[in-house]
Amino acid sequence: MFLALKDVLILRNTLAKMHYSSDVILRLSPSSRCSFENPVHVTVSGLNPQQHVELRSKMTDDKGVVFKASAIYRADDSGQVDLNCHSSLGGSYTGIEPAGLFWALKAEVLSSKFVKKDVTRPSLVDIEVLSNDKVIAKVTNERHCMADGVRRVPVAEGRIRGTLFLPPGTGPFPGILDTYVFKGGPFELRAALMAKKGFVVLALAFHGYQDLPKKAEKFDLEYFEEGITFLRQQPEVKGQKIGLLSISKSGDLALSMASFLPGISATVCINGCNANTLVPLQYKDICLPPLLFNPKRVKMTPLGFLDVGDVMHDPMSKEGLPSVIPIERATCSFMFIMSEADRNWRSAYYAKLACNRLQEHGKNNYELVRYEKAGHFIEVPYMPFCLADFHAAAGHVVFFGGEPKAHAEAQLDAWAKIQIFFKKHLVGADHSCTSML
Repeated sequence: MFLALKDVLILRNTLAKMHYSSDVILRLSPSSRCSFENPVHVTVSGLNPQQHVELRSKMTDDKGVVFKASAIYRADDSGQVDLNCHSSLGGSYTGIEPAGLFWALKAEVLSSKFVKKDVTRPSLVDIEVLSNDKVIAKVTNERHCMADGVRRVPVAEGRIRGTLFLPPGTGPFPGILDTYVFKGGPFELRAALMAKKGFVVLALAFHGYQDLPKKAEKFDLEYFEEGITFLRQQPEVKGQKIGLLSISKSGDLALSMASFLPGISATVCINGCNANTLVPLQYKDICLPPLLFNPKRVKMTPLGFLDVGDVMHDPMSKEGLPSVIPIERATCSFMFIMSEADRNWRSAYYAKLACNRLQEHGKNNYELVRYEKAGHFIEVPYMPFCLADFHAAAGHVVFFGGEPKAHAEAQLDAWAKIQIFFKKHLVGADHSCTSML
């Protein structure tokens, strides 16, 4: 007889508590099972007064890469450790950090980005309490990507490829087209979590995925238009507003969609560029050349990673201006999220240029969100920080900038702001957008 995954995990946690200690209890509140984006309250009880213990966390991504964090704590006079109010004395972080065991997770190889492709299965964070190098309590935090009732539908319709996520119920719901980085595959984790908030989300792949071209010679905006049309035609979406969610290279693709395609109501651009980048963009008889770069500006970090933050030409230069996206044509509202410490490129400068262009055309249809010490990949809460990784366009491991704690705080804050922005601009007065806990 085979047990369901949920039953196996429950049995695993129960046995862990029974096997390691009947006195020391490691508890996750409100439950050891939560959404990927949600925090848990970590407490330990049953220790000796003032006892020193080490807490360790471990999470393995879908490629088998292990991410770890640890911290030293001293129990209070009642033999308890509470991460919400007790300070870490050392390890991966110090001070009072309720979520430190999560945001401080990192791989042994620093140039590793956490990969989550199978959103139908939870990510598992194993947390242990050790005393004198002996495990005395253990529990597993199940971090689920899909809320109960959210439906995942693979899409292969005409040319378009991706995955559709639908909230429970018949709708109508606002629609969001979600595009990711230059590797081109869909970012299903973000799309699944957005569906939990009451949006129908199409995570659209645009190259290097399934039978899509592995090498992009140019991007055809009509392909993205077909994706938006497909989304708009879903029974759960018909008659509702459409938004765009983007990051990095897909940021300029989203700005182009908003500028050239009709019917877009809201666009979120995370650390993108205000000009078309990397390859030409074609839409009918319009062609935007790519913003070029100077490889001589590449630098090397002390850790041996490439720093490409300054290689792109200035969009305001003579050679850069033809690539600038005419976002003044757009009728939607924009949210530009930018990291001052981003070293993928000068995303903070690009965001300011975009806002200046809108202002110059008498428009104030934008919000600018700034994070001083965050890196390039502002994704969903509790996604491990990515310092460096292989860059598909550069063909090498590239430094992405930022500091782990500040980056984690930025992900939490940006995620909340994105929900508010889309609900403000996509949810009409006569419609409701239900968020599931």
